[in-house]
Amino acid sequence: MAEAFRILVLNQVSATGLARLPAESYTAGKDIAEPDAILLRSADLHSMDIPASVRAIGRAGAGTNNIPVPALSARGVPVFNTPGANANAVKELVLAGLLMAARQLPAALDFVRGLEPTATDLDKKVEDGKKAFAGGELAGQTLGVVGLGKIGCLVADAAIKLGMNVLGHDPEITVDAAWSLPAQVRKANSVAEVLRGASFVTLHVPLVAATRGLVNASNVGLMRPGAVLLNFSREGVVDDAAVLAALDSGALGRYVCDFPSAVNHGHPKVIALPHLGASTREAEENCAVMVVDQLRDFLEHGNITNAVNFPAVAMARESAFRVAIANANVPNMLGQISTAMARHGLNIHNMVNKSRGDMAYTLVDVDSPVPPALLAELGAIGGVLSVRSLPDRQG
Repeated sequence: MAEAFRILVLNQVSATGLARLPAESYTAGKDIAEPDAILLRSADLHSMDIPASVRAIGRAGAGTNNIPVPALSARGVPVFNTPGANANAVKELVLAGLLMAARQLPAALDFVRGLEPTATDLDKKVEDGKKAFAGGELAGQTLGVVGLGKIGCLVADAAIKLGMNVLGHDPEITVDAAWSLPAQVRKANSVAEVLRGASFVTLHVPLVAATRGLVNASNVGLMRPGAVLLNFSREGVVDDAAVLAALDSGALGRYVCDFPSAVNHGHPKVIALPHLGASTREAEENCAVMVVDQLRDFLEHGNITNAVNFPAVAMARESAFRVAIANANVPNMLGQISTAMARHGLNIHNMVNKSRGDMAYTLVDVDSPVPPALLAELGAIGGVLSVRSLPDRQG
């Protein structure tokens, strides 16, 4: 019987997803030595000595800031994530944030909690106190959406259904996102245009070098007096100090975020939630199912879907014998691979090669078993990062 694939699970991952790992061919748990793959949510891999046996990382969520992606790329290890799997959960939380800010709900709840329920004048205190929490309606207001991926598109659509006008900006919008974006969304040509033109601005971008401090001291002043900024992306997308200064000066009305910090904690104009964006049963199940399926497809067939550091590659199995090769995107790599296979007497049945930036990935189906000597020769080619044959679990 073939040896099982070993999956190290570093966080509490939904049992619904883990159940998709067949017991006869997978062993998964928190104490797995020499794992073939690591499955995680928020565990910090930067401080971990990732075993040489690891062939893939699966993140049950969209962000990969807790994973040393460049170092894994240099080893030829794909890092999978689950874009869109938690999109509805985040969308609903953004809507809650909009309503909390517009109707001053947190302050109103604090007021009610402070009332003495047995007081004889309770009704009068309620009627007198509620005047301090008069808010505004969302209908007719303009919502600016920065980042029009799956979450941004869902937020835009929901806001339109609430009667809001929507102004959107995303210089790297995908074709799929553009198709799903409501026609009523007006296009903005820059983040500055969104900040100037909206009463509410919500951010839905990944945290990368280009988006760190996207809202900062130089542009937060562009927002309308009393405007509301919402950040359910990543903490570093917003410069907390700049936003707090704008709140203190009255230039900004409210800051709603999913990232409490020592800087914003306790500020009366900050509504900070404890990183609840994907914390729903449905989102956790969706993420787990999606990432497990992606890991299985890679480990068993070499296919790649939703890897943040590899090109998307899928090829139907037309042979029992397959070779998967990750390499630097350099000239003549396919020629060297083909020559080596011919030298070992292998006939290429089918082949696909894709690249993404500096990374390239090749799948080759051959008509006969792959000798270990060929794998060693392929691995010795300059620029090749990893090589494996599938199936590589011999019974």
